[in-house]
Amino acid sequence: MIPAYDELPRNERLGLPHAWGVLPADRGSLAFIEPDHRTAAAALVQRGESLSLNLPLDLLDPPLFGRDKLVHRIVEVGRNTYEDVLDGFNPQAGSQWDGLGHVRARDQGFFGGATDLEASADELGIQVWAATGIVGRGVLLDVERWARAVGRALDPMSGQEITADDLRACADHEGVRLGQGDIVCVRTGWVTAYRGLDDAGRKDPALGSAWAGLRADEATARLVWDTRLGAVCADNPALECAPGDPAVGSLHRRLIPMLGTAVAELLDLDTLAGRCAALGRWTFLFVAAPLPLPGGVSSPSNAVAVL
Repeated sequence: MIPAYDELPRNERLGLPHAWGVLPADRGSLAFIEPDHRTAAAALVQRGESLSLNLPLDLLDPPLFGRDKLVHRIVEVGRNTYEDVLDGFNPQAGSQWDGLGHVRARDQGFFGGATDLEASADELGIQVWAATGIVGRGVLLDVERWARAVGRALDPMSGQEITADDLRACADHEGVRLGQGDIVCVRTGWVTAYRGLDDAGRKDPALGSAWAGLRADEATARLVWDTRLGAVCADNPALECAPGDPAVGSLHRRLIPMLGTAVAELLDLDTLAGRCAALGRWTFLFVAAPLPLPGGVSSPSNAVAVL
């Protein structure tokens, strides 16, 4: 029996609920996606359209947060044969998954309470997720489109908060009921806004300090847990809004090391949003294949929506 959020054990040092010992230490929230959820998700494929949810690897130029810039070389290895070589490749410099080894809950450890990342690589490494892929019912919560429809201003390059009630209202507006195993994709419009920037705008240091995103409070974590979401994804740089408020806390800490939530960021949801709006349906088959990097703490998203 999975306890409700308010019934979870709490880490007294941090004052936060946790799912250590409730969910498998290697799967985290992906354990909520059961075989029947995948079967039902496959039945959502009605048109056979597949849409990439991944930004080009070199789109974010320069990469955010001082991450290395990808260097791509094509080398001739034989008379008629060529290969790619990638240097400075940071899996989190574009559309990405945050693995369970990405964030630690201070001195309390990673998800499950592990304190030695290297010694726990067999459990926390991204290769565990890669072994099965991430497959289930995708739900697009197009918050940017919903906000416009209800007359609310949403500036994706600001620090605006998207609350748990906003997510519920967006789902109601779309006629979607969130359920166990869902892979929720939240569109804030950040990628759209980024694409509209000129070169100077993309190099502005302020770009990496403010964006709209989920409010980092307990209400958001409660919604994610009590709905039994398989994963939470967004088109912004960190799922939660920035700059954060220390009085509210860190959504990354609440979700990843405490609840084991699979998180994806910087997904390209624009084309999907257009098709969902045109079709009047906001659910789809979500498929992702994380990089099978032993001990890795992250991966390119490698995500596709199938309508």
